Amino acid sequence: MTDLLKLSAFDAEDLEVVSANMQDSLVRVGDIRFLAAQGRFALIANRFDWEDAQGKSKGFKRRRAGLHFDRVSAARSQKIQRKADDAVLELLSVVFNPGDAPSGQVILNFAAGGTIELDVECIDCGLSDLGPEWGARSKPEHELE
Repeated sequence: MTDLLKLSAFDAEDLEVVSANMQDSLVRVGDIRFLAAQGRFALIANRFDWEDAQGKSKGFKRRRAGLHFDRVSAARSQKIQRKADDAVLELLSVVFNPGDAPSGQVILNFAAGGTIELDVECIDCGLSDLGPEWGARSKPEHELE
């Protein structure tokens, strides 16, 4: 078992690192929560281990990971069936659109055009692996545009 990943993000550059590590994560809709009273948005995902995959043609891995954002005042989704708990989304990227500094929007972009937009006071994000890895069937592939 490789070391568990644990990252924090407090600016757009940090968030790019989180996004790269979360790219192609599989997220069950039922594992996404906005806890408005706590100002927290959280999800659990099956994260593809891109770092381990570098230079490999087989033997890929995934692991459970938790991603959360604090200081969230609102959350909206588009093209995501929020009541379809067993539906699986593929996370493509996490980006920050600045507003009046340090506030702005964190946008989670999913395959097939789904998005979750978070209004944040500032970037306050954590990513933590939650347990051991397991074999992945294949390495995610993307068409270049």
